[in-house]
Amino acid sequence: MKYNLSRIANELPPSGIRKFFDIVTEMEDAISLGVGEPDFDTPWHIREEGIYSLEKGRTFYTSNSGMLDLRIEISNYLKRKFELEYDPTLEMVVTVGGSEGIDIALRTILNPLDEVLIPEPCFVSYKPCVSLAGGTPIPIALQAKNQFRLMPEEIEAHITDKTKAILMAFPSNPTGAIMEKQDLEKIAEVIKKYNLLVISDEIYAELSYKEKHISIATLPGMRERTIVINGFSKAYAMTGWRIGYAVGPKEIIAPMTIVHQYAIMCTPTTSQYAALEAAKNGDSDIEEMKGAYNQRRRLMVDGFRKMGLDCFEPFGAFYVFPSIQKTGLSSEEFAKQLLFDQKVAVVPGTAFGDCGEGFIRCSYAYSIDNLKIALERISEFVKKIM
Repeated sequence: MKYNLSRIANELPPSGIRKFFDIVTEMEDAISLGVGEPDFDTPWHIREEGIYSLEKGRTFYTSNSGMLDLRIEISNYLKRKFELEYDPTLEMVVTVGGSEGIDIALRTILNPLDEVLIPEPCFVSYKPCVSLAGGTPIPIALQAKNQFRLMPEEIEAHITDKTKAILMAFPSNPTGAIMEKQDLEKIAEVIKKYNLLVISDEIYAELSYKEKHISIATLPGMRERTIVINGFSKAYAMTGWRIGYAVGPKEIIAPMTIVHQYAIMCTPTTSQYAALEAAKNGDSDIEEMKGAYNQRRRLMVDGFRKMGLDCFEPFGAFYVFPSIQKTGLSSEEFAKQLLFDQKVAVVPGTAFGDCGEGFIRCSYAYSIDNLKIALERISEFVKKIM
């Protein structure tokens, strides 16, 4: 039978991350640096709260927006950590991970053919999510010479009469780049000049190693035009719990909640109880894991530089984005040959946009021992081909 399916859905490319992950799972003695998932278990006191909620039979639906107690605690957390103040009753919706927050934000703000600026390299789902929401993704190629920071002139060069919003993530997946306050202030002026909306994916906000993370929503004139996306996956090692949230002006959050209502109903109740415990009592867990990531970060940057590969220092998230241009191989060729020659999986930079050519992404959310072995193997491979 011939099916008349959605053109957009049929034209979506498969994730460049998962392709290599699927191969490495069937390869004996292989090491994967491909997936951005903490190697820590969710802290016990958080798991225990989830277990306790099940033991108490708390398996009911919650409010579409999420449990009020959880929203209040998230509001307290955002104010305590990032000086962000949002009304938990009107300006917040709890979502199935940060990914759903991005999806419903785009579906809420976009009309057909509205353009969304997306700084690249970027997370693999951004452009497909814009397309699925009926918009047009417009990539902005960031540059290594700027440490993959977004420059105001780069935004202005891509503005048209159809530009509606900018979707950005700092700290960045895949580059680990950050935007400091002075960087954000410069782009904020352009954003206000052209009356753009901002979807700011701040899922890695807690993993900022140079200085405390600054949200663009805290800058003058930006709160009313910014939707902040965050969640529990990366900071608390809670990826499988699938719980995030979006905060922003009530005029945007209200229709987002209706989209969420029809698509999802509510986030899993067990995860909400676990997240409540995390937001309330998880600050020390974050600091412990962040310290470990910082040690691994320095190990990886130093390792690639000793191989003779250029690697700018990432100050956020848990990724390094070294240049492999000196090897003469494309990103895809390098990743494939490394996998079959040395049984190490990395992700080609092109998985995150065309401007990722010449780079690879390596996650350091793995044990020090595995990272050391992986670096030794990558070094052997580089020696062979250079």
